[in-house]
Amino acid sequence: VSERHRHRFEFNNAYLAELEAAGMVAAGINPETGLVEIVEIPSHPWFVGVQFHPEYKSTVANPHPLFVAFAAAAMTHKNS
Repeated sequence: VSERHRHRFEFNNAYLAELEAAGMVAAGINPETGLVEIVEIPSHPWFVGVQFHPEYKSTVANPHPLFVAFAAAAMTHKNS
């Protein structure tokens, strides 16, 4: 998977074990750098954090899957 980045920030792996112990999952790790790119909390209805910019690869006709998933989760939450 290739995504666009535009920042100088990165996930601090020194905190990874502590965050994982609290329930956060490192769902995407850059194979070249070993840095966490995507985190999620499975026990939360929709908690996803990404280091990349999904809006860069999103159009009205073809939205990024993160936006689709967020909208679907919001509708599910609203209707529950």
